[in-house]
Amino acid sequence: MSEKLEKAREYEIKKEKMIPEEQRPLFHLTPRCGWMNDPNGFSVYNGEYHMFYQYYPYDTVWGPMHWGHAKSRDLITWEYLPAAMAPDEEYDKDGCFSGSAVTMDDGKHLLVYTGVRREEDENGGMHDVQTQCIAVGDGVNYEKYSHNPVVDETTLPEGAGRFDFRDPKVFKENGKYVMVVGNKTVDRDGQILQYVSDDGISWKYDRLLIKNNHRFGVMWECPDYFELDGKRVLLTSPQDMLPEELEFHNGNGTLCVIGSIDENGDFCEENFQSVDYGIDFYAPQTVLTGDGRRIMIAWMQNWDTCGIGRDDFPWFGQMSFPREVTICNNKLIQKPAREISDYYGKRISRQNVLISDSTSLSSIEGRCIDMTVKARSVGEELSYKKFEIRFADNGKAYSSIEYDPAANIVKIDRKHSGSRRAIVHQRRCRVANNRGEITLRLLLDRYSCELFINDGEQVMSMGIFTDIKAEGISFKANGELLMDVVMYELEKK
Repeated sequence: MSEKLEKAREYEIKKEKMIPEEQRPLFHLTPRCGWMNDPNGFSVYNGEYHMFYQYYPYDTVWGPMHWGHAKSRDLITWEYLPAAMAPDEEYDKDGCFSGSAVTMDDGKHLLVYTGVRREEDENGGMHDVQTQCIAVGDGVNYEKYSHNPVVDETTLPEGAGRFDFRDPKVFKENGKYVMVVGNKTVDRDGQILQYVSDDGISWKYDRLLIKNNHRFGVMWECPDYFELDGKRVLLTSPQDMLPEELEFHNGNGTLCVIGSIDENGDFCEENFQSVDYGIDFYAPQTVLTGDGRRIMIAWMQNWDTCGIGRDDFPWFGQMSFPREVTICNNKLIQKPAREISDYYGKRISRQNVLISDSTSLSSIEGRCIDMTVKARSVGEELSYKKFEIRFADNGKAYSSIEYDPAANIVKIDRKHSGSRRAIVHQRRCRVANNRGEITLRLLLDRYSCELFINDGEQVMSMGIFTDIKAEGISFKANGELLMDVVMYELEKK
C-alpha cells in the first residue's frame, strides 16, 4: 500500500467518527468525509453492491481525486470501506478519475479508471493527459496493474483528442470484456469510443460507438451502455449543452440515447431525452441486479450548483436514491428501487380531499418520507389553474412543487429554502397532457428531494439544505381540485 493511500485511510477513519449521524442524509450515500462527486465502479461483487466514488477526503472542495468505497446488501443502507485508490503513480499523479468495475473470470474485482497527469505544452499551458488504467482486488484492497496505462493515446482513432479521454465503463458481453470511454475530438465534439479485451487487461480499439455531431454539448462524459427491454441504451453526461425549450437546461446535464444494434453491430439512434429534469443530477451509472433489474445511481449535484451546501458540514455531495429503469414506448422510465418498501414506517392516507386555498392535513409532514399525490379536476372540465405542494416548511423557509395543468408544466423551486447563494434554484419540465390529472411521487430525505412524475415518466431532483426540523407540508390550488395522498414515513431498521 502506498503512503498516500495509507494516509487517506487513516484520515477518513478519524474524520468519520467526528460526523454526527443527524448531519448526514438518512438514505442517500455521502462521502465518508470531505468531497464526493461521480459514482464509480457501481457493481455486484460476491453478492453485495459496491459503490466507489470520486473522493477528496481532506476538504469539502474538489481536490486530487481518490476513490472512496462503500458496500450494501440492499442499495439503501451503506457500509463504508477503506478508500480504494489514491493518486500515487506517475500516470495518475494528478488524479484517479472516474471509472467502473466488473468481476473477472477468476473471481477478482477489476477496477477500470482514468489516470490523469498534467503536462506543459510549448506555450506554457497545462493540459491533463488522460489514460485508462486498471487495478485488481478482493473487494477491499486493490493493486494497480504494473503495466498501466492499458489504453493510451496510441490506441486513439484519427481525430480523437488525447486530453479529454475519460470515464471508462466496462462490462462483459459475448465472452469478452467491453469498455466504452468518453472522448472529445480535436474539433471539440463529443463521442464515445469502444474497446474490447479477452482478459480485461489487454485492450484494443474496436469502433466509434456514437458521435455527437455537435448536437448535445461538447465533451461527453461518464458513458454507460447496456441492453434494456429489447433496446440499447446509452447514458452520458454532456458538458455545455444548449437548452432546447425545456430540455437540457442544466448545461452540464444528462442524456439518454435509446436505439438498437444493426446487422454490423453498429448502434442506431432512435430517441433522445434528458435523464433528469431537475437541478442536481449528473454522471449516472447503472448495475444489473441478480433478479434482472437495471438500477441507476447518480451524483445528486451539478457542477454549476456546487456553491450550495452547508458550511458547517464536514462532507459535500450525495448520491441519488437508487432507481429502477425500464424502457416503455422508446422512453426511459424511472422509479425508486423497490427496496424502499423495507424502510416504510407509519402509513397515512387521505382520499378525495378538496383543495382550494392553502391546506394542511393532519399527520402529513416530515423530512424522510415517500409520498404519492394524485390530483384531478372536480368534474370533467379543468377546474384549477395551479397546484402547489410546499414541503420542508418551517414558516420561514420552504421548497415547492408547482403544476400548471393548462401549460402542462411542473416546476420545482428551492429559492426560499434558506440558501445563501443566488444560484440555480428552479427547473421546469413539460409533462403529458392529462387534462389536469397528475401523479406526483415525492421522495424526501433530510437534504434532498426527488420527484417522480406520472409513474416515472420524468424525474426532477434537487438538493435542499433547510434545517431538518422544517417538516411542514401543505397543498394549495388556484381554483379547486380533488387530491388523494398516501405517505409513508421512512425509517432505518
